[in-house]
Amino acid sequence: MEVIIAKPDELARLAACAYEQLLRRRPDAVLGLATGSSPLAVYDELVRRHTDEGLSFAQARAFNLDEYVGLPAEHPQRYLNVIRHDFTDRVDFAPGAVQGPDGLADDLAAACTSYEDAIAAAGGVDLQIMGIGTDGHIAFNEPGSSLASSTRIKTLTEQTRADNARFFGGDVDKVPQHCLTQGLATVMRARHIVLVATGRSKADAIHQLVEGPVSAMWPGTILQHHPHVSVLVDTAAASRLQLADYFRSTYAAKPAWQGL
Repeated sequence: MEVIIAKPDELARLAACAYEQLLRRRPDAVLGLATGSSPLAVYDELVRRHTDEGLSFAQARAFNLDEYVGLPAEHPQRYLNVIRHDFTDRVDFAPGAVQGPDGLADDLAAACTSYEDAIAAAGGVDLQIMGIGTDGHIAFNEPGSSLASSTRIKTLTEQTRADNARFFGGDVDKVPQHCLTQGLATVMRARHIVLVATGRSKADAIHQLVEGPVSAMWPGTILQHHPHVSVLVDTAAASRLQLADYFRSTYAAKPAWQGL
């Protein structure tokens, strides 16, 4: 696990560089996408590189981490609509190249199995971007989630619903109680994971993720067992890291040729 502490604009640049280097090398790469606030600056930087520098997503495929259950297809907070608005409709993904779990399926369990199969059929995710919740969840794997879990239906905690109420006009009652989410084992199969977190509210989760014991109570800690994870945090999110000075020194000494 590599931890980089930098200003938010530098974090966005680093994450975008990882995507660009992958796509220049493998235009048909499989990308993992996430909604929420954490990736927005990364997506803006990728859109800039597409517009100004010709970075193409035309041959790539992408999979979302999760989806609410029961939101109408046209609802602006349905995650497939959110990712289109924030990113994929602003670049040149081919029609149908971006998929998410089907939160409107009649058989939700079958939809979860189908989603797992679709990711596997695409060859697995090459690069997954994600954030982390204040309670340590990644994707929608809430505290107590099985570390061996696959894509499934989950009940959201009241903390997660309260955190997400800002996307629903501040009304927590409008936030769905259920979601479909890639499981922790599913996430762990991505070849490279880039986790972005900013702000003091994420400091406890980042401390646990990087320095705490691996525990289902802090689901993100499973990433300690992944062979290639880049944790990109600003000073506020890094404020509880005991090894913060070490992480700063290792980044300062990092060879120029070495990417994430």
